[in-house]
Amino acid sequence: MPLKYKIMRMKTVFVTILIIASLFAVNSADAQIRKIPAEVTDAFKVKYPSANGVEWKDKLTVFQANFLLDGEKYEAKFNNTGDWQETEKNLDQEKLPAAIKDGFSKSKFTDWEQKQITYIEKKDGAEQYRILVRKSDIEKKYLFFDKSGKLIRDAITL
Repeated sequence: MPLKYKIMRMKTVFVTILIIASLFAVNSADAQIRKIPAEVTDAFKVKYPSANGVEWKDKLTVFQANFLLDGEKYEAKFNNTGDWQETEKNLDQEKLPAAIKDGFSKSKFTDWEQKQITYIEKKDGAEQYRILVRKSDIEKKYLFFDKSGKLIRDAITL
């Protein structure tokens, strides 16, 4: 058999082995995903009985439910025993409370562009507003305000 046919045959065998190995890797990755515990889904149904379009994600430390409620998108997080941790909802600039707008205008970030605003309800009853701001394509931060408009902290985002 000529050398070029041997090389083509070896390439075919190599590609076949790679395909089979990748199929096993995909099946192994699927096996790593945990099933959402019944305690978590039951707690979600109690907290949000009229939610629809629910999609679950396993975030390793929490289970996250993305859902619709009254036509708006929400994201709720529960620990593995079903204890609710927090719920987030994106807001439009017009829906941002006056206290938060005032707090932002008094902060050192007033010249930064607001990109995304999120309302966060915490398990301890605290309410926060997270504003993603950008000064350039490189400088981005999350600003966290309490419901009175006080800047609690800022955090660098990647």
